[in-house]
Amino acid sequence: MSDGDLDKSLADFDAKMQNSVAILVREFSGIRASRASSGLLDTVRVEMYGSLVPIQQVGTISAPEARMLVVQVWDKSLVKQVEKAIRESDLGLNPAIDGQLIRIPMPTLSEERRQELSKVAARLAEETKIAVRNVRRDAMELLKKKEKAHEITEDDLHRLSDTVQKITDSRIGEIEDILEKKQKDIMAV
Repeated sequence: MSDGDLDKSLADFDAKMQNSVAILVREFSGIRASRASSGLLDTVRVEMYGSLVPIQQVGTISAPEARMLVVQVWDKSLVKQVEKAIRESDLGLNPAIDGQLIRIPMPTLSEERRQELSKVAARLAEETKIAVRNVRRDAMELLKKKEKAHEITEDDLHRLSDTVQKITDSRIGEIEDILEKKQKDIMAV
């Protein structure tokens, strides 16, 4: 096996790890912190003509104030469905309809709720670390298989295993930094 093929395999494994981190960042955008963020509604799905679609496909979401989200619904006939979807989401929000606008005031989070959200963020981060470690395991298994088939030398195996571990450690560190930042954001009053 050529060095180019191995480099491509390592790049593929790193891309899978990066994808896991990107998914975590997207999930974190749905966890409420001290300020209103349009990302908070990313997980909300609206029933539109018999199918569920992301809320971003039925209107524009903005945060005109620190404690207010506004959804400008494009199709007047969908305003009630959007309001219902927001109300029934597990976000604990109480939207109010104002014509084609839906105003969503952000209630102040209690200390207990902040700690709950912080634990949710920690759980999501841990799940992402597990996903990254699973990619590392797959990479190590591939390298061992290549060494057993005499496609790479034992020295290559050790060198490449070290490289995979360094990539993994880098991604785990990135996850921990993202988690720390999110938890600070959640706990800020």
